[in-house]
Amino acid sequence: MADLSPVPDYAGLMRLDGRGFIVLGAGQGMGRQSSHALAQMGAKVFCVDVEMERAEQVAAEVDGIPWVADITKRADVQALVDEAGRAMGSIGGIVDIVGVSGWSEVLEIDDEEWDWQFDMVLRHAYLISQIGGRAMKDTGGGTMVFIASVSGLTAAPNHAHYGAAKAGLMAWMQSVAIELAPYGIRANCVAPGTILTPRMEALFDEKRKAINNAAVPLGHMGVPSDIAGAVLFLSAPISGFVSGRTLVVDGGVDADFPYDPM
Repeated sequence: MADLSPVPDYAGLMRLDGRGFIVLGAGQGMGRQSSHALAQMGAKVFCVDVEMERAEQVAAEVDGIPWVADITKRADVQALVDEAGRAMGSIGGIVDIVGVSGWSEVLEIDDEEWDWQFDMVLRHAYLISQIGGRAMKDTGGGTMVFIASVSGLTAAPNHAHYGAAKAGLMAWMQSVAIELAPYGIRANCVAPGTILTPRMEALFDEKRKAINNAAVPLGHMGVPSDIAGAVLFLSAPISGFVSGRTLVVDGGVDADFPYDPM
């Protein structure tokens, strides 16, 4: 029997024309590249950063809307979601990039550092998915993409609190995906390996870069645009049957065989 099923416009399924996206942490690195990726596919981008100068710069680059907020504060998140809805007509997607790693040994982490780490990784994801989810529920659905980390999938030596928070983020995302699915909302994570963001570029000398490059089966660390590509895929209609998943983007490190293959 001949296959007569319709063939979609696959290129068209990457388009985001007419959709408004909130990008948290839009000012640099993965957030800036994700803003560009979404905008190139036709989205209007609401560019949120903790520093107005960075928000304004990326907004100017992508013809977006700048906004400054402390996204660990409920009032700030409510205000940005309200304004994004007014400015863009509706919210069709959310991309949450924010998540800085602290570095401490397990026996040395104190309560203040623990609380800070979970705020920097998880609290804002809780707030934006709840407040933004309500807005998307009322306007027909959308997508959420959170930046997790391979540190939440394996051991995280000397940054265990970061790994624990990222593991929590992935668990949170799965529940969000199931609970909000009836409202047409998809939720997914991207778990980067070592990515040469501006912050990591500043921290890594050439020796450290060489060590990390050698650990990657593809032979090099990632760059922010590698993550933006994954964000775009999970935000676009082409991934319309993908929800509750974590996409690992680490150059094959997670898949590598750790023992001598003889």
